[in-house]
Amino acid sequence: MSSQTTTSVSERALLLLEAIAKAEEPPTLNELMAAIRLPKATTHRFVALLERLGFVRRTLDGRRYEAGHRLLSLSLDGMRHSFDLAPRRVILSSLVKEIGETCNLTTLDGDHLIYLDRVESAWPLQYRLNIGSHVPLHCTASGKLFLSLSPAALRKAIFRTQPFQRYTERTLTSTKLLEAELTRIRQTGIGTDNEEFMEGMAASAVPVHDSRGRICATIAVHGPITRLPLSRALALVPALKRAAKALEQTLLPDTSASAASPSSSTAAAPSPATTRGSVRAPK
Repeated sequence: MSSQTTTSVSERALLLLEAIAKAEEPPTLNELMAAIRLPKATTHRFVALLERLGFVRRTLDGRRYEAGHRLLSLSLDGMRHSFDLAPRRVILSSLVKEIGETCNLTTLDGDHLIYLDRVESAWPLQYRLNIGSHVPLHCTASGKLFLSLSPAALRKAIFRTQPFQRYTERTLTSTKLLEAELTRIRQTGIGTDNEEFMEGMAASAVPVHDSRGRICATIAVHGPITRLPLSRALALVPALKRAAKALEQTLLPDTSASAASPSSSTAAAPSPATTRGSVRAPK
């Protein structure tokens, strides 16, 4: 195989992965064929190769394609590195200093949440979850926020494959009740957890958006209800939103060089995020 042919194959495979990552909902083969402008047989061959390698997988109905475990792993690694560590830690530390409670940064990792970063308060009584910890979606403030803003097809797929484990007496284990809760969260844009994941703990969460306006992470505050009842967690939301806006600025490309260049009349447009953790936020 010539180097030119190898390049062409690589480009097509990457374009196919990009089309899947950018899609609002898992695309069909015909939709992928239209997106990358290749014949159906060629598109099918590339999809089959990527599926065999674990970068692509079929949805439960077998008619659509979504990110496979290897693409999800790459996406998560990219998400970890897309937030510059130093500014991120400064922003979270400033937030914790302002509100006096532990705050964390999370994103999607498949059908769970993962803690990307965390800054703890000085209180001796607190709930500790280490960076890298995975937590469920259906009973955490950040998890429900992600679910509420996810495409309906993705949400239904998660509902079918993930049993709603009961962690406390307040955990929602009914699809009907959870959907009602997600509708409320979608309307307010604020995720809440009132002793649903851990007894005696409350939390609130707000979204962090990427350059395309999609939720790609969350900032959350949580603590024991003796000190942080849900009402106080909600009162801290404005501070969380300010921190989220500051974090969003760290995701934007640095256009200072192109803006200062005489040959550049406009700043470079932000490049779209392609992390699987991103889902479109409602207008």
